[in-house]
Amino acid sequence: MADSVKASAKRSQQPPQTGDSPGGEVIETDVPARLDRLPWSRWHWRIVIGLGTVWILDGLEVTIVGNMAARLAEQGSGVSISTTQVTTVAAAVYVAGACSGALFFGWLTDRLGRKKLFMLTLAVYLVATAVTAFSWSAWFFFLCRFFTGFGIGGEYAAINSAIDELIPARVRGRIDLIINGSFWIGAALGAFASIALLNTALFATDVGWRLAFAIGVVLGLVILLVRRHVPESPRWLFTHGRAAEAEEVVAEAERIVEEETGRALPPVEGDPIRIRERGPLGFITIARTVVGSYPRRTVLGLALFIGQAFLYNSVTFGYAVILTKYFEVPEGDTGYYFAVIAVGNFLGPLLLGHFFDSVGRKPMIAGTYIGSGLLLFGTAALFQQGSLSAVSMTACWTAVLFLASAGASSAYLTVSEIFPLETRAMCIAFFYAVGTAVGGISGPLLFNGLVSSGKVSDTTLAFCIGAALMTVAGLVEAAIGVRAERRSLESLAAPLSTVGAAKST
Repeated sequence: MADSVKASAKRSQQPPQTGDSPGGEVIETDVPARLDRLPWSRWHWRIVIGLGTVWILDGLEVTIVGNMAARLAEQGSGVSISTTQVTTVAAAVYVAGACSGALFFGWLTDRLGRKKLFMLTLAVYLVATAVTAFSWSAWFFFLCRFFTGFGIGGEYAAINSAIDELIPARVRGRIDLIINGSFWIGAALGAFASIALLNTALFATDVGWRLAFAIGVVLGLVILLVRRHVPESPRWLFTHGRAAEAEEVVAEAERIVEEETGRALPPVEGDPIRIRERGPLGFITIARTVVGSYPRRTVLGLALFIGQAFLYNSVTFGYAVILTKYFEVPEGDTGYYFAVIAVGNFLGPLLLGHFFDSVGRKPMIAGTYIGSGLLLFGTAALFQQGSLSAVSMTACWTAVLFLASAGASSAYLTVSEIFPLETRAMCIAFFYAVGTAVGGISGPLLFNGLVSSGKVSDTTLAFCIGAALMTVAGLVEAAIGVRAERRSLESLAAPLSTVGAAKST
């Protein structure tokens, strides 16, 4: 047994072998298996902190903007804009920017690499956020919101692809969910920050909202410094003919883990894979692969993204309006209620995440989507009957979003897992863009239009639409979901450049 372990360890340290082949060089590598067998270490924490913390920034900013809608519309804010424009037009412009950025940067991520793009997208986000603080008119505010969304949309593609390609398969589900769920840590911070920034005894009407954007810039600069030390994805490197660099990244990770644990790594399981180097893929090839080779998975991805995008963009940009219009909550106090919702949203992925790796993807994704939909139908019924107060309404939404948050995070996990490596970032971008364009732009417009009418029946209808979309998405997952738990990415969808690969299941 000892000799076989030594032989396996020795083999795992050997650099990938290459050879000439018509149509491109062929690389034989066991890099995916070596990454999946690594025990958790500070090397993984560096990735989580460097990449995952940007969602805290996103949550911080989106929540502050939503809670400050009324303040921005006040006379003396420095911007001639209405509350409706902030919660509908600005929200839709932000989401449109995110969709555009996801597609543009997603395409570049698959061509140029994960690391270059997750540095560039954060830089775009930071510049746009900083400039927003100097807005003087509605059109300039909208323009800044578009480019802020443009940067954050690129983050979704670059970061989710990098995380899933670097994290071991056995914990990929929970880590991905927790990282995406960290958006709500930022949302809670943004909710509390808005309470102070809306206090005119502390900050003038035209100052507090500008400082909110400055907070995001400072935090983003810190993340940018940490992110410099996150490595490029070895999986991306070896498919682009950079096998030696992929070996260096994995060898460093193995060295760090062995030093930290004081033990030799377990042997590598499974056979190496053989990859033929190929040039960048065009949109037609990607579309043919996604829609032609994986039609059921395409339907699945769209269903999950549309459902969660409608629900979350509606609530994020519109809940403060519900509190002020129907329950007469002072605009300066809406942050307290939203902070409670945000905490529930983060606890969902945190507490339920490990079940996505143990119980499995299909039952957990279907259960969280359908469960949140049914709870929201119940909330709508209570609201229609006039049985809710601001506190009980918030309690109901917290319960709904505890489940919905885990489900929504799993949408990004799903589309990142079930399509080939060469198309991963573009697939994330495509499903995010299409799902968000359908649910994320129409959601705030429809939701806020119904809520702003002041009619209880209209708001009830808005709740029911969100509940129906989540329930339908859960049923789609139950019917055609993929059992991806604890499986390597390559076994779920063989890379397009694999030589002699069997069809993925």
